[in-house]
Amino acid sequence: MRWLADFCADLSLVDFWPVRALLLAAALVLLVVLVWRFRDRAARWLLVPLVVGALALNALVGVNAYFGYYLTLAQALGVAEESEGSLEMLNAQMAPPASGMVVTVDIPVQASGFQARPANVYLPPAWFASPRPRLPVIVLLHGTPGSPTDWLDGGAAQRTADRWAAQHGGVAPIVVIPDVNGGVFADTECVDSARGNAETYLTEDVPRFVHSRFLTRDPGRDWAVAGLSEGGSCAIMLALRHPDVFATFGDFGGLLGPRDGDVNDPAGAADALFGGSQQDFDAHEPSWLLTHRRFPGLHGFFVVGDNDPEPRAAVNRLAELSRVAGIDTELVVIPDGGHTFDVWRTAFADALPWISHRLGLNPG
Repeated sequence: MRWLADFCADLSLVDFWPVRALLLAAALVLLVVLVWRFRDRAARWLLVPLVVGALALNALVGVNAYFGYYLTLAQALGVAEESEGSLEMLNAQMAPPASGMVVTVDIPVQASGFQARPANVYLPPAWFASPRPRLPVIVLLHGTPGSPTDWLDGGAAQRTADRWAAQHGGVAPIVVIPDVNGGVFADTECVDSARGNAETYLTEDVPRFVHSRFLTRDPGRDWAVAGLSEGGSCAIMLALRHPDVFATFGDFGGLLGPRDGDVNDPAGAADALFGGSQQDFDAHEPSWLLTHRRFPGLHGFFVVGDNDPEPRAAVNRLAELSRVAGIDTELVVIPDGGHTFDVWRTAFADALPWISHRLGLNPG
């Protein structure tokens, strides 16, 4: 069955016309069989679910292609050839692997009590060496709706990090992908509120566990935080509020700051997230922080799609304010890019060399 695995690995779901053509052809064949082969009405009804299923899959493939989530059929089926494991497997790992490994971990919530889903941690080949080097960390944040696995599936973070590691003798940042919301459709905006103490979780619980369990470099200069959509808004906000934890950030298609849902309504966000407190809202609003303080020790990498109007306006403004506030700033606008994983996948690939250099690794 090796040929079938290779076929699934090679069949693109982004260049989706071959797949859609196959599904439409299957639906057409089933319809022909339905009409001409089965004269009995009861027998015909047995084929109806197959026709509907083929058409529904065709629509789902189109939606997936638009957002750029699964790249291949193997990835969608969960059989992509990427190394995954557990903490128990790490204890048994002897020699450095050829590529990095992703482990799933439950991060203790001692400070926050946040009801977080399991996190994913990418460990580059160098982490398995003896003696083990202390490596820098990039924390990647997902959006809403979403989950930590979004950065592995649609964001291709493991493949991107593996490519970087292969070019640098197995050395790459450790990539931590924690939960930011506690549920697929939840929306904490990474702040402490009635929706959960997400900010405390991300700035205290996550760094404490990751630093002690994986023997990383200390939080601060050698740690970065980046994210997509809501996660991008979170990343810049967390870095501005906690530069002692994150000295580098990446904002990939985020809004101006914490917002309740996708609506750019500061007053609504203040009510929903901060009990109506304008003072607490301002203290979490990146544009307010950037105009009232200076951050000469921070580094920020902004990426947005050209066809993503509201995030583009937000990212352009925050990038300019960041420069004025003394932040080492880079802005990339992706032509014809929307609010999709095609953009966020490219964003992480573009940002990784830049961020790694700020974390003390060779950018070449």
